[in-house]
Amino acid sequence: MTQTVERNAPKKYELTDETTKSWDGRTLHRIRALVAIAAFGVSVGDLGGFIEAETNLKQYGNAWVSGDAQVFGDAQVSGNAWVSGNARVSGDAQVSGNAWVSGNARVSGDAQVFGNAWVSGDAQVFGDAQVYGDARVSLSVHIGWFSSVGSEAGTLTYFRQKDGSIYTNRGCFSGTLDEFESAVDRRHGDSRIGREYDLLIQFIRLRASAWEEIQQEAA
Repeated sequence: MTQTVERNAPKKYELTDETTKSWDGRTLHRIRALVAIAAFGVSVGDLGGFIEAETNLKQYGNAWVSGDAQVFGDAQVSGNAWVSGNARVSGDAQVSGNAWVSGNARVSGDAQVFGNAWVSGDAQVFGDAQVYGDARVSLSVHIGWFSSVGSEAGTLTYFRQKDGSIYTNRGCFSGTLDEFESAVDRRHGDSRIGREYDLLIQFIRLRASAWEEIQQEAA
């Protein structure tokens, strides 16, 4: 169904002859709007940011790339997502839903930013990290992840939400850090894996305790 909608929908942008180079030497084209996108104040004829190919930005939906932002590689922006400023989205990264990536933010690797998440400032999201919900990540310290942890050797991701709280994701679990701690205790108890998780939880709490101070210093 999605492929049919995309094939039948009129194109919302075209590639122009204005080009730039990505950090790894790829040729990127600035885009031009063929339809108005009211959600982002885009009018017909407005210039947007840079993409390598149409596979980087869906032709349907309100998704848009503006400013000098770049999307390249196998990265994809879709839904109602917005990539702006000097942001870079690359690799196999996905930005979707109502997510915003702006400023000098970098999203790469297999990272996913979706939901109502905002990634901005100098924040970097990469690897297998997932940022979603009401995440507000404007500094690199607002997000972190640990690879090869737990009984399934997966990735534990944590990030800052708009209310300043800590949200976590590990496999099929998503919830606050307190909820994650309770889930770990129920499943793993005082086992080696449980103790490893306890140490990671302590680290996350220590890192998060400095968020407000670091935010003020960066302002």
